[in-house]
Amino acid sequence: MSYSTIDLAEVTSKLAAAAPAADASSAFPWPGIEAVHAAGLLESTVATRFGGKGASIADVGRILAALGRGDPSVALISAMTIFTHLGQAAASRWPEPLYRRLLEDARDRPILLNAARVEPDLGSPARGGLPDTLARRTASGWAISGRKRFVTGALGLTHFLVWARTDETPQRVGTFVVPSKLSGIEVIENWKSLGMRASGSHDVEFKDVEVPLEDVVDLVDVSVGAQDNRAHAAASVALTAIYLGAAEAAQEAFIRFGHERIPANLGFPIARTDRFVSAAGEIDLLVGGARQILFNALDHSLDEPEALIRARLLAARNIRDAVQLAVRTLGNPGLNGDLGIERHFRDVQSVLVHAPQEDTAVSILGRSSCVLWNRKNEEKQPVFTEEKTPDSISGSPQIENTRELLNAIPGRRA
Repeated sequence: MSYSTIDLAEVTSKLAAAAPAADASSAFPWPGIEAVHAAGLLESTVATRFGGKGASIADVGRILAALGRGDPSVALISAMTIFTHLGQAAASRWPEPLYRRLLEDARDRPILLNAARVEPDLGSPARGGLPDTLARRTASGWAISGRKRFVTGALGLTHFLVWARTDETPQRVGTFVVPSKLSGIEVIENWKSLGMRASGSHDVEFKDVEVPLEDVVDLVDVSVGAQDNRAHAAASVALTAIYLGAAEAAQEAFIRFGHERIPANLGFPIARTDRFVSAAGEIDLLVGGARQILFNALDHSLDEPEALIRARLLAARNIRDAVQLAVRTLGNPGLNGDLGIERHFRDVQSVLVHAPQEDTAVSILGRSSCVLWNRKNEEKQPVFTEEKTPDSISGSPQIENTRELLNAIPGRRA
């Protein structure tokens, strides 16, 4: 890929200049999106076979970190489009005529895509289940009806990628490509989050929105339509780089304040005090460590889902702790909106909100470690029989609970 650090720094600067106003108003951040589009970053992952640059997932992580340093909301909106093109590069799932039309349109304006998957009753698909959103077969295509939640960038998207089930027998599930200008679409402006305010992750209601028969991606039987959290582990790591960027921006603001703040009772910058230097070192350890963890995983562990999930969790926790430490060290100045650290603090609280959420990711690691231990020790497990086990032991709750635990491990029967 040919994007240089200098190119990305220029985009970061433009986003940073517009970010405070976007955060304050919660309006769609068009200035930032226009800057990302002008730099060609929205289509950075378009495959070379379609005339694109073919950026890798590791490239995406570095792009998103740069955008996150400027405005995490703009970075998140952009990421949804970038990931969509990356998925098409890996496996041509889109109807090719439709996809080529999108790329042609993207020459003149930002084409913004995002998956609409979460629902009020279902919650996150990462936890399993089928959507209530229905794609009803019509004479000419599909009519889409349902409500989606947390649709990032809803007010500025050109296309919603709506996850829905069909009314067929047997049913199928798929992602229907729905242009945002069609009738029957209502954006319900209810995004009132602590941070990421300019992301505009509102609800969207679809009422009999008609799309052509062929404008659907991955239409499959419901039995194979569940979200695979392990398969999306690399994307989760790259997405976390957005918040790494925000933490790096907070770190920079922290250091700058330390050099500019000269209390009268000191007569020199607080950056020269032991307390500030110690805090700066801890923040550097956390933020720098997060960067090393994330990009080491993206550069070397793409075929290891557990390593990716582990990296994401460790880096995300570092990111949250680092910005919290910066705020705590500075006290009132850190909480004041003028310095900017307060906004970064609010934004990074979303770092582990994205699917799979923290508890799901920890459970994946826990199950994996139990299965691994079980495989290594399968032949060593004691076998309790009625003849060899005293009655006082065989009927104990502890033994029965142990059997239940082992039976819960896939592939294991105690």
